[in-house]
Amino acid sequence: MTHPTPLLSTRGLDVGLAGRTFCRHLTLTVQQGECLAILGRNGAGKSTLLSVLAGLRQPDAGEVLINGASYGSLGARASALARGWLPQSRSEAFSSTVLETALVGRHPHLARWDWESENDARIARQALAAVGLAELAQRDVQTLSGGERQRLSIATLLAQAPRLYLLDEPLAHLDLNHQIATLELFSVLAREREIACVMVMHEPGLAVRFCSHALLLFGDGSTQQGGCDEVISSESLSRLYGYPLREVGGKGQRWFMPA
Repeated sequence: MTHPTPLLSTRGLDVGLAGRTFCRHLTLTVQQGECLAILGRNGAGKSTLLSVLAGLRQPDAGEVLINGASYGSLGARASALARGWLPQSRSEAFSSTVLETALVGRHPHLARWDWESENDARIARQALAAVGLAELAQRDVQTLSGGERQRLSIATLLAQAPRLYLLDEPLAHLDLNHQIATLELFSVLAREREIACVMVMHEPGLAVRFCSHALLLFGDGSTQQGGCDEVISSESLSRLYGYPLREVGGKGQRWFMPA
């Protein structure tokens, strides 16, 4: 049986910053339909690794492939069509409406001198509806709360419609209701549209519930990866966070609390 080319793969990847090595010789594959959670302490290199996977930073060694091709061979436009990146934070320097901001996600699909079409506007409105912002389409982005801006960033990424989503703390600034709604949204996209997600997360219980795989960054160059049920345990998390944790719950609802 032949397997499809992974949407994301790495070969012998070394990633570091300021003299520290966050991962060493990392070989990783993410197939369509999969969601991978990246877990680790503050400063363990989660965001740095994600920026390397997005092609925004060069690795110290090794390579990143998107659907079997390097970012260099794809070029900027094809890369933007293949993968979308949600940064940890963003700011809107200029006044614009919520809909106009969501439409930015359509730019990789447009030729140099093209204007957004009615179809682009329809796609952007659908993306806003998916994150509960449809009624705010004409609001100025400068008037939005932090959580609303985060949901708008996600909507802009949905309008981009890549196959691979790279999400740096997608739950930041969101209340519990919207955290669960966001994770359910990407879980459904992975299952029904065969996209793939890689997301930096802080709550192991949510990773177990909504992700198929996990990558643990221990901050010293060592990593652990595999299915969430295999990788995420009280033992591995106690080592990861440097504090003893115990597991509670069951039947697919596994949570980890300080021991």
